[in-house]
Amino acid sequence: MLYEKGLVPPELIDTTRPSPERRAKGPYAVIECFQEIPCNPCSISCPFDAILPMEDINELPRLVLDLCTGCGICAGVCPGLAIFIVDESKGDGTARISIPYEFVPLPQKGDQVLALDREGQPVSEAQVLRVQKGKKNGTPLVTLEVPRDLAHTIRFFKTREEQEEMIPSAQAALKSEDSQTNQELTILCRCEGITVGDIRRLIQEGYTTVDEIKRISRAGMGPCQARTCGPLIASEIARLTGTAVEDVEPSAHRPPVKPLPISFFMEDATNEP
Repeated sequence: MLYEKGLVPPELIDTTRPSPERRAKGPYAVIECFQEIPCNPCSISCPFDAILPMEDINELPRLVLDLCTGCGICAGVCPGLAIFIVDESKGDGTARISIPYEFVPLPQKGDQVLALDREGQPVSEAQVLRVQKGKKNGTPLVTLEVPRDLAHTIRFFKTREEQEEMIPSAQAALKSEDSQTNQELTILCRCEGITVGDIRRLIQEGYTTVDEIKRISRAGMGPCQARTCGPLIASEIARLTGTAVEDVEPSAHRPPVKPLPISFFMEDATNEP
């Protein structure tokens, strides 16, 4: 399910859920990172050492819940938007969820939004309690107040404006240009900071393979080696050229396929008599 449809199976989701005692104590991080890719900003950014150091950059992050304060720093630096901050300690039937949000414009405190589950299906109305803009290049965090029993179901939301755009109307048509502009500003390759608009312009210039776009823009040359952005680039090529996505030439991968420490290549030299 994870690799075929991009959906996390329930048994993996259950591994991220703390004990009832810890959930009642205060905010904590939920790390929904289940793929071994070279990425470690969460572990090196945590000021409380709640995310253990990684011996191998391809390791999955390991969270020590007793050390986690729910500060949100890890959620703001995670390039995969895979970390959420949950607070179920109010005891009034509600919970707070801080969600990384890369779209513009940002919602405002007090806004009513439509909360979505992992499949993008609406599950509840929610209110925006806080909008924390990302420091430097960090991702903004939007904190929602939601029903407590949905704290481990809700993982995104739609603003009122986005909901209106889903309804065919003259008002939605007037907003289409702004919507297109916002979509093109969306980051497609997070490692290199390349947007959807950057990729579309290259396709319109005649670059129609993932490797061509990789060489001209560096998309896919970051630590993840196109594991995330490669399929997205292929989808854009297919959409704009009318080609079936399976017919789009993929990016070439050469060994090593994951980052290795220098010591790995020096082993033979150190073992010589």
